Amino acid sequence: MDSAIPAPLLAVLDRKEMLTQTVRAALASLPWRTQTVDDGREIIPEGFRPSECCLLFEGMAADMRYLANGDRQLTTLHVPGDFLDLHGLYLKVLDHGVLALTDCQIAAVRHEDLRRAAQEHPAVAEFISTVIARGSAIERMWIVCMGRKDPVRRIGHLVCEICLRLGARRQGEGYRFEFPVTQAELADLAGLSVVHTNRALQELRSTGFVAWQGANVIIRNWSALASFAGFDKTYLASDRGAV
Repeated sequence: MDSAIPAPLLAVLDRKEMLTQTVRAALASLPWRTQTVDDGREIIPEGFRPSECCLLFEGMAADMRYLANGDRQLTTLHVPGDFLDLHGLYLKVLDHGVLALTDCQIAAVRHEDLRRAAQEHPAVAEFISTVIARGSAIERMWIVCMGRKDPVRRIGHLVCEICLRLGARRQGEGYRFEFPVTQAELADLAGLSVVHTNRALQELRSTGFVAWQGANVIIRNWSALASFAGFDKTYLASDRGAV
């Protein structure tokens, strides 16, 4: 069922994207379709021909590619406020799928409606371009981490990135946030085996910079962790964060 953009979704976008009033009003006026996707289900299948764009406003998801032998690589993590397939506006077929890593709430809008908003409001077109460009920057950084960082620093870098992208705030002993992924999913995100991921997590915890128990993460020493992992937030562009 189509409806106005849900208030919680606008709140997520306002925190994440620093929307102008023009963009906010244009997005609010579009006919959005809301949907719940269960943990472990595909939100978008690989090879899909999209006719709408999906925006995540609850949960976590990840882009994925499968190899011929069935192995899987998760290539980008999505958090609330992320468009999952905005580049689908310009591609006939998506070369990857999107997997729900938790129970997710999404809102979808038809390409034709979003294109019309971009044509009527240059600020919306600029917003779309900015979001796509930032997504590309994040993917480039993940390639660098995969190719040039050891497993411990690779995961440390991911922790820093997710902290900022979630807009985590300092609470008591550090920056707290939930990262509800399984160790197998973390291994797929980091390009490691589950065994190597477990070892890297133990070593990362041993630094004392991070406390990680289940889905709960606390960065106890941000500057030390960022220095250790070689993290520079420039590639996140306008993503907000208190650090």
